[in-house]
Amino acid sequence: MFTGLSAFPLSPLRNDAFDERAYAGLIGRLVLAGVDSITALGSTGSYMYFDRDERRQVARAAVQHADSVPVMVGIGALRTSQVRMLADDAQEAGASAVLLAPVTYQALSDDEVFGLFEDVTAGLSVPLVVYDNPGTTHVTFAEDLYSRIATLPHVASIKIPGVPADPGEAAARVRSIRERVPGAVSVGVSGDGSAAAGLSAGCDVWYSVIGGTLPAPALRITRAALSGDHAAAAEESARLQPLWALFAEHGSYRVTAAIAEHLGLVAADCLPRPVQGLGTAARTRVAQLIDELDLAD
Repeated sequence: MFTGLSAFPLSPLRNDAFDERAYAGLIGRLVLAGVDSITALGSTGSYMYFDRDERRQVARAAVQHADSVPVMVGIGALRTSQVRMLADDAQEAGASAVLLAPVTYQALSDDEVFGLFEDVTAGLSVPLVVYDNPGTTHVTFAEDLYSRIATLPHVASIKIPGVPADPGEAAARVRSIRERVPGAVSVGVSGDGSAAAGLSAGCDVWYSVIGGTLPAPALRITRAALSGDHAAAAEESARLQPLWALFAEHGSYRVTAAIAEHLGLVAADCLPRPVQGLGTAARTRVAQLIDELDLAD
């Protein structure tokens, strides 16, 4: 499950409660599309806005509706004890793996980040993906920290931020990480606009925001890049450049919610307050773009 396309769906709300019916529909779309894995409760899945009971609901619903597609569940929280409880809940729900970002209020040292992963992996029975998302968590991983954490039991993959646009620089970045982690640990790219470049540079998996709502174009990029057709992957990514530009302007979280709302996949105002969706002008642009790029299916 640590290769190919890992799709990160929204965890939609309706009237400030988890909308399991809409969520089941999102998961069903991913199963039918043929994604390689589904990641519940990633950043796109609003994990830090949900309490423990709500996270249990989401994890169980993801596993229930995913058929035979492996499900990974995000377990990030501020305290180690909370993370360990969430890991237990995810495993009890039937998750095939867990995803852990070191989220913070007080800044964490590298030793504190390592200690978090050391404590959590000690109690796991499923694989763990290291979630490096500095724009959200404000924790920056040095490659030496990747190396230390990757030696811990159950660590199976590292989700890195977007790679440089230059192919040579991207390949060097991925190669440098690979040299520091065990061969069994996969390297996955995030940052949808650089996914084609990351996969073509040697990443094994795309941990994808847009793949959780629009799996078809994400799968086209993934399959092309991993089969060696880097030109086709780059072409499809370039076709989606207006979407990547909206992500950069408004954030992928809000834009993805607007797409799902426009397509009728989730209820209006599906994000957890105080987060608000896009304004009228931006929503209109999203709707136009979906039509222009023929992304409705």
